[in-house]
Parts: sequence; structure tokens; C-alpha cells
Amino acid sequence: MSQTARVLIGNGVVLTLGDDNRVIEDGAVLVEGRVVKTIGQTAALRAQAPGAEFIDAHGGVIMPGFVCAHHHLYSTFACGISCAPSANFVEILEHLWWKLDRALTMEDVRLSALIPVARAIKAGTTTLIDHHASPSAIRGSLDCIADVVLQAGIRASLCYEVTDRNGAAGTDDGIAESAAFCARARADTSGRLHALVGLHAGMTISPGTLDRCVDLAHRQGTGLHMHVAEDQADQIDSLKKYQARVIQRLKAAGGLGRDSLAIHCIHLADEELDLLRETDTAVVHNPQSNMNNAVGAARVLDMVKRGIRVGLGTDGMTSDMKEEVRAALWLRHHEHRDPRVGFVEVAEMLVKQNPAIASRFFGAALGRLAVGAPADLIVSDHVPFTPISPANVLGHLLFGVCAAPVDTTIVDGRVLMRDQQLRTLDWVDISRQARAASPATWRRFATL
Repeated sequence: MSQTARVLIGNGVVLTLGDDNRVIEDGAVLVEGRVVKTIGQTAALRAQAPGAEFIDAHGGVIMPGFVCAHHHLYSTFACGISCAPSANFVEILEHLWWKLDRALTMEDVRLSALIPVARAIKAGTTTLIDHHASPSAIRGSLDCIADVVLQAGIRASLCYEVTDRNGAAGTDDGIAESAAFCARARADTSGRLHALVGLHAGMTISPGTLDRCVDLAHRQGTGLHMHVAEDQADQIDSLKKYQARVIQRLKAAGGLGRDSLAIHCIHLADEELDLLRETDTAVVHNPQSNMNNAVGAARVLDMVKRGIRVGLGTDGMTSDMKEEVRAALWLRHHEHRDPRVGFVEVAEMLVKQNPAIASRFFGAALGRLAVGAPADLIVSDHVPFTPISPANVLGHLLFGVCAAPVDTTIVDGRVLMRDQQLRTLDWVDISRQARAASPATWRRFATL
């Protein structure tokens, strides 16, 4: 589609979200090129733009696309894999993830990105913030993923997971890959690529490596993307080696700030939460992964009350933010043993905080439908069957939109999926390619 083309999405219920938070019955959104041109009633906009390609929402919801604030695209080939049973989080890393990432070739990296990116489009996730690791194929890996992103048509912030666990050469290559991709993202003209400097976790990062990564991030004008206190093992290691808690160590190194993402943040003390608030560092909550790994539940309601920005990610468990936000709410109710808590806070992680994080990174007003905003929007098959208004939008989101398929996904004005059919990727073909390649990956995995 050319950048001057017009697309009109109408005959639906428009949810603008954002500060405006309007609900427009029989509404429509006119997209011109890469941005939202007009929002209004369907009949009026059809008269205004008679030559526009018309997408009929059939009474469904027209709304902004979703943002995933933390993903691991590289985890794709773990689906169906066999590994030794793990009694704790460190064993999960040793038995599964650190073996899988070392088994990946560059072709595996490509296929491991294609599958979840396609699934993201199918689920209405239009922006991903990814954290990548492939120790046997480091140099060029982020370019490989970026090429998939541009082919598919989504937005993505990418980083390479720097760690000392694969030796000095692996550390050096990880930092070099980070620097190279920062340069590419800075030169990108599509508006759909962004770079962060990634680190695994404090327990696999030496002081020297941490300093090098912080310095690189500062020089590149970006932030860190790092797992923080996902398990008590991270805090135990930090206190034993450095006589400081994980967030204190990051603060001392200059690694906190509004451009950085602290992922998980489950086992933090009050003083660490204070440092996150003082430095305006965003936290990303990943409830399904945390429950699956039995590492605990982050104190996200305490964080929100303290004024910490808390976003929502999947940690590679899924590309479907509709699924993740519902799990986050159930976890709040279970953890607090109180069905009254967490509803607004959890929903706003998805529709307010994730867009705020992504908007900061991409320099654009994401997560809302507004004139002049990027045309990142979806059509949900949720046809409201009870009254809908600005006052109960979150209820319709969690119990309507999040329980329904996505029909259409548009990013930057480009239709990536219509009538639940991908337009930029061939789902059957990439699935066939992945199925053909993954057995060799699993054989390498079994020898590590």
C-alpha cells in the first residue's frame, strides 16, 4: 500500500483509549498514509472518502493495537521440547533456556522470530519489545530479527542479551552486536525499529561488563533492558558478591532511568522500589512466566501506588497480550485473596503504561486513536452485547475484546491482516520451515 493510500475502517464501535477515551457507536477511522486522518461516524466518513479501501468491522470493536513490553522471540523452538526436570529457577535456566539459546543458528533466529511475530499480528499486538539471546550466532542476529520485523510490518524494540556466562568472547560479541544495532536503529527511516542495550541479569554480569553496557547505552542515547530479581538467586548472588541488592547495584552503575526497563522485579525490598520511583525506571510484569517458573508474584499494586510505571510483558510465553492481561488480573485476585483488587491497575498496564513506554521509545503517540497519531489499530470480533461507554471500557476490554479473536491488524497504515488472514507473512509456509528446521536444533540442544 502506498503512503498516500486511504483506508476506512467502519461499521464498528470505536474505542479511542488514551486521555480522550471516547466510545463512538457506528464509528469509523479514516487512515491516510501512515496516520489517522479522521475519526467519526461511518456514514459521514464514507461520504468524505468515497475512494478509500473500506474494511467492514461488522459491529466489532475498532481500537489501538496492543504493545508487548517484554518478549523473547528466540524461545519459539521450546514448544514441545524435552529437558531434565527442574526443581528451581536456576535449574530451569541451566536445563532449558541456556541450552536452547546456545543451540540456535542464524536460520533458527530468523524462524524463531517469524513465528511469534506472525502470532503477534494475529493477536493484535502491533509493537514488541524483545530481548534476544543466541550465543552461537551473535553477530548479525539483531539485523536478522529486524529484517523479519520490517517484512512483517510491526514495530519492535530489540536488544541482545549481554552476559558473562559464555566467556569473554561472548561478552565482547554481545556488546559489539548491541552497538551495531543501536547504530542501525538510529539510522532507520521506517519509524518501526528501536534499540535498547540488553543484559541477562545481575547474577551473570560482572561489574566491568555492567559498566561497559551502561556506558554504551549512555553514548547511544538509550537505556538498559535487564531481568531484575526474577528469583531470590539474583539477590543472593548480588549480596554475596557485591554487598548490595540488585537495584542498588544498578543505581550505582548509572543503569536506571526513564529509558531503562527492569523486568520482573519480584524479589525487591522497599528501598529498591524507592530507587525505581526516584529514577523513573519502568518495571515490566510477566505474570504467566512468573507462575510457570514458580518464582513468585511481583508487588505490582505496591509499585503502582508508589508511582512506578508498570508495564506488561509475556516473557516469550505468548505473543497475545489479551491472554496476558487476563492472567495478570487472576494472579492479583489469587495473590491478594481479594476479588476487589487490581482491576484498573492491571488493565492500565496494557492500555496506558505499555503505550507510554513504547511512545517514549518510538517518539510517537502509540496506544491511542487520535488525529495525526500513527495508524496502529485493530478490529476485534467483540461485538458489544451489553451497553458500552467510557466508564466501562475496561470491562469490555477484559471480558469482551480479550475473549474474542482479532479480525484485522494495521500498523503504520499498512494492513497486515484482514479477515484473520495474514497479508505480509505466509503462516503455513513459515510453520513448515520451522518444523523442518527445529529437529536439528533439538539434537544440538540434547548434546549441550
